[in-house]
Amino acid sequence: MVAATVHPLPGRGTPKLPSPSGEGQAASAAGVAKSRSSSEAALWTALPHPTTASRRPPSPLGEGNKGIEPNRRQRIAREREDIGARLDLHGMDQQRARAVLEGFLATAFHEGWRAVLVITGKGVQGDGVLKRRAPEWLAAPHLAHIVAGISDAARHHGGEGALYVALKRKARG
Repeated sequence: MVAATVHPLPGRGTPKLPSPSGEGQAASAAGVAKSRSSSEAALWTALPHPTTASRRPPSPLGEGNKGIEPNRRQRIAREREDIGARLDLHGMDQQRARAVLEGFLATAFHEGWRAVLVITGKGVQGDGVLKRRAPEWLAAPHLAHIVAGISDAARHHGGEGALYVALKRKARG
């Protein structure tokens, strides 16, 4: 009943219905919602479904890196999962930054922290060396037993100039 009362805004036309090749999709949508007319079912299939549309742009962290599970990343960003420690790599050269980062991760893992924040900075023009290299270092095979995943930080934690690093649980025993 509500759909029958909806009309396009002035100056806007109705969306184009799918081509005849999309009739199978319209039929399946009509089967899901039998109360819809065939034109409503065709319109339903023509519009992007919210679960299929990507909500965030792809992360620039690279192909070889595992991202943090979305729900866990959200818990970290909202501070429902503690950020155990923070490391600021500003002002360090690559060699020093990598050594400090690896030592920091080993200590955090040993302490039992599950998530840490690594601040790399954005660099002068947004293309900082540490920002680019830190995800590569975190994906190194010798850190695979420590790092569960990485993700860009939320804006209030440094945004593109920082990374959440999810750590694996320590093996008991």
